[in-house]
Amino acid sequence: MKLYRSRKYPNRWYAFSNSTGWVMFPAEPNGWVKRQPARGVDPIDVREVPLHLASDAGLPDAMNAPAAA
Repeated sequence: MKLYRSRKYPNRWYAFSNSTGWVMFPAEPNGWVKRQPARGVDPIDVREVPLHLASDAGLPDAMNAPAAA
């Protein structure tokens, strides 16, 4: 899974994986449970960020992701 942030929507996380496709969810505690499909994601507007940044939001892969040094 890859995690993304948008400058246009700083209160949301965006994630992509082959199993989920593109999803968005609130950048808040347990936001992952409120995820929904993200359609029309503009690749120019999003930047990949480390998975551990969304660990508070409950992103499953972020729980085990190492923090950047």
